[in-house]
Amino acid sequence: MNLSLQLFPSKADSAPHIVLVHGLGSAATAWKPLTPLLQSRYNVITVDLPGHGKTPLDKTQPMDPHSLAKLVVKEVANQFGVTSFDLVGNSWGGWIALEMAADHPQSVKSVVALAPAGFWLASFVQSFPGEKAIRLFAKSTAAIAPIFLNFEWARKYGFESVSPRWREFTEELCLDATTAMANSPGYVPGSNGMLQKRFDSKIDPKIPVTIIFGDSDNTLPASICQERTMAPAHSQWKVFSECGHAPMWDHSEEVVAEIFAAAGFNR
Repeated sequence: MNLSLQLFPSKADSAPHIVLVHGLGSAATAWKPLTPLLQSRYNVITVDLPGHGKTPLDKTQPMDPHSLAKLVVKEVANQFGVTSFDLVGNSWGGWIALEMAADHPQSVKSVVALAPAGFWLASFVQSFPGEKAIRLFAKSTAAIAPIFLNFEWARKYGFESVSPRWREFTEELCLDATTAMANSPGYVPGSNGMLQKRFDSKIDPKIPVTIIFGDSDNTLPASICQERTMAPAHSQWKVFSECGHAPMWDHSEEVVAEIFAAAGFNR
C-alpha cells in the first residue's frame, strides 16, 4: 500500500534526512512542535501510518510493528529515493522505529524512541492501558472540538492524563491530536497488531539508540511498560522530568538535542 508522506526541506545545504513515525491514534501532525527545530539540520520526512492521518486503512496490510517497519522503509525509498536516514518514533511509532533499525541496519543511522511501546513485562492480550479513555474522549467531542478546546477545562479533561504540562499546550496541538485520534480507523487494527507481542529484535550495536520516557507517562506506566532489560544493551535509556507520553510536546528542545547527539552532530 502507499503511505502519505510529507517532506519538509532543510534550511541547510546537503542536509541528511530524518524520518518521524507517530503513535497509535495519532498522525504526522503530532510532529509540528519538532519539525521546525529539526529543519536546521535535516530534511524532515513525516509519515501517516495506515488508517491514520491522510493514509487510508488497507485491510490487507498487516498492522504489527514488524510489518509496518518494512512498509515505512519501502515507502520512504519509493517516494523520495531516500535509503539512509536518522529515525524518531513515539509510542507505537517508537516500537516501529526500533524494528526499522533492527531490520534495516543499512538504512537507519540512529534511532530515538520516545516512550516506545513493546517494553512491557508481559505481552498484553487486550489494548494496552491508558489509550481507551483518550480515544473515547476524542471520538465523542470531535464535532465540537474547534469550539470545545477553547476552554481550559476541556483541554484539561482531554490532556491532563497525557502530560503534566498540558496547560502549555496550544489549541492547535490539542485540536490536531483530537482530530487525529477521532479519525483513525487504523487504531483498533494497530492495537491488535501489538497483542501478545513485545519488542525482542536485535539492533546492530553500531546504530546509536536512545530511549526516552517521561516520569509521568500514564499511557505506558513504568511499573508494567518500561522494562529496561528489553532494550538493546548498547542503548541509552533516559527519563525526562515533568514529562508525559509525548516528550516531543513536553520537551521539544531537549528531544531535538538528544536526536542531534544520537546522530553525532556537534552542538
